[in-house]
Amino acid sequence: WPQTANAKLDRKALPAPDADAYAVRAYEPPQGPIEDAIARIWAELLQIEKIGRHDHFFELGGHSLLGAKVAAKVRQQLHCEISPMLTFSAPTLAEFAQRVAQIAPQSHAQRMPCVDRNVPLRASFAQQRLWFVGQMEGVKDAYHLPLELSLQGALDTAALRASLDALVSRHESLRTRFEAVEGEAYQRIDPPQPFALREHDLSGLEASARAEALDAVLAEDTRRPFDLQRGPLIRGLLVRLEADDHVLVLTMHHIVSDGWSMGVLARELSALYTAHRRGEGDPLPPLPIQYADYAAWQRERLQGERLEKEAAYWRETLRGAPALLELPTDRPRPAEQDYRGGLLGVSLDAELTAGLKALSLRTGTTLFMVLLAAWSVVMSRLSGQGEVVIGTPVANRNRSEIAGLIGFFVNTLALRVDLSDGPTVAGLLERVKALSLTAQEHQELPFEQVVEQANPVRSLSYGPLFQVMFAWQNNESAEFDFDDLRVGTLPAPHLVSKFDLTLNLHEAGERIVGGVEYASALFDRETVERYVGYLRETLRGMAASSEASDASALELPMCGEDERKRLLDGGFRAVDYGGEEGLHRSFEAQAKRDPDAIALRWNGLEIDYGELNRRANRVAHTLLGMGIGAENVVALFMDRGIDLMVGLLGVLKAGGAYLPIDPSSPPPRLRQMLDD
Repeated sequence: WPQTANAKLDRKALPAPDADAYAVRAYEPPQGPIEDAIARIWAELLQIEKIGRHDHFFELGGHSLLGAKVAAKVRQQLHCEISPMLTFSAPTLAEFAQRVAQIAPQSHAQRMPCVDRNVPLRASFAQQRLWFVGQMEGVKDAYHLPLELSLQGALDTAALRASLDALVSRHESLRTRFEAVEGEAYQRIDPPQPFALREHDLSGLEASARAEALDAVLAEDTRRPFDLQRGPLIRGLLVRLEADDHVLVLTMHHIVSDGWSMGVLARELSALYTAHRRGEGDPLPPLPIQYADYAAWQRERLQGERLEKEAAYWRETLRGAPALLELPTDRPRPAEQDYRGGLLGVSLDAELTAGLKALSLRTGTTLFMVLLAAWSVVMSRLSGQGEVVIGTPVANRNRSEIAGLIGFFVNTLALRVDLSDGPTVAGLLERVKALSLTAQEHQELPFEQVVEQANPVRSLSYGPLFQVMFAWQNNESAEFDFDDLRVGTLPAPHLVSKFDLTLNLHEAGERIVGGVEYASALFDRETVERYVGYLRETLRGMAASSEASDASALELPMCGEDERKRLLDGGFRAVDYGGEEGLHRSFEAQAKRDPDAIALRWNGLEIDYGELNRRANRVAHTLLGMGIGAENVVALFMDRGIDLMVGLLGVLKAGGAYLPIDPSSPPPRLRQMLDD
């Protein structure tokens, strides 16, 4: 509830009562064949018995991923090509059906064709990028997708092997390897072969030693590199702990799988195991197409006018975007990206989750949009940058033919959030909503082509376009049902991070839970814990805000009470650096002690203390010749880099004071600083 400064109910900030809110709307059945068909689709996906023509998609529990599934079902059943975002502009059943009726005469959805397997099969755009990344040193297991299952009960090993054989035979992607032809990746699909399930027996060990041995075995198996050229790109390990206690590990390379695929794998492997266990036939319907068909269709589709339309959107959207999100890190960024990482769990309590859901309904947004807005606020305040670019994955499964395939379909959107004008919470959510919907309308262009169109500054030390991600995990959950076995999912050891920070969240009952994956080369765990605290406080402030509030989202309380007290009551300590000689004298002493030691690294360049001191001396002599001395201020109009440090030291050596000026600052700000 909105409150006054005295913590009382602020009645003036309450929205005006809506007469319709007090009336229970009577159920009105769908009218006409289109409304009937769409009502059945909504009921199936939302798992609701019946849908009225005035029912609201999001009030019934819908979200953007379900919107994409609705679009796929409409294509499949009504043969009509619609946008996955139509549920946002037409959220009630009647509105949605009316829009479909308007679109249908001009639209006809065509099925993906099957391509000849005797011709060269190029990799998809996403596979091409991951294949290229896989050639780089240091990537190692960053793109492994491990799945670890606890199997308790009488395991039928023969049925398990037969099920894995059938799964690999069913999905060509799991039999695919990659070869280079003139710098391009091509798919090579091998014929079905028995699945190489390795077995490891730890049942002879004492219980205390068994747990440690299991961790070592699992870590070794999940981190062992794949050979993209030789394959296979899926492997399995069955560890026996006791006669009725096993651990099954399935590890895939991301180039043949993604998060959605895990749900497909869980559903199909469960059905296959149960059928083989009972001596029944294959229970799964034939697949309409395979991943190679999708890859060929994607390359055929993305050319000409369609390609230029998608490319133009991303070129314009990302023009002039900041190349690097400059977060305060615990250690300098390595010259080449380090993929080592850690994982910190995140949990938002039921009260805060309920408040965020109310906020999303009140503002016509989704939980994804609310959480993305809050994450953007935290990143902006930590970096001091008015614009932040945050990556977010999209399932990219907008066609019914590919919904049941295991493969690498996921795409990544680079969302550029502008907070430079200090928007209100309501204004920021409206901005993030428009940005998210428009970006998802243009999600078809693969991320690797978006990078080419945006043409950002490239560096080996960080990824292009964005270094921080937010993933809202609303994929179908990977739930296994192996006949009479008790199956549990074990947390895989998390030792990699593809980005500086990745916030993964999802709904679990009445709470929002997940974790933050972080680059351990940059951040300590304690730092990431503070950042999560900032996010939690920002979300609390957003949930408590009213649409009438004109306070900036950047002014929401971000520190919890404990941290605020620590900062105000003794978060500092005094250090004696040795008298009044000045920083430049301490630097000169260090340069004399160890002139060959590296003083600075920047974008692959290095300079030692001796050379840095000599260059700073030349600047100092030039300034002294111009009459610069004590009480003079020297403005340095320079980007960050080695030359800026040379200038700072040179000014101090001449006796002056330096004023660093960011060349990207707007002209009024530059004039203000120089005048001052």
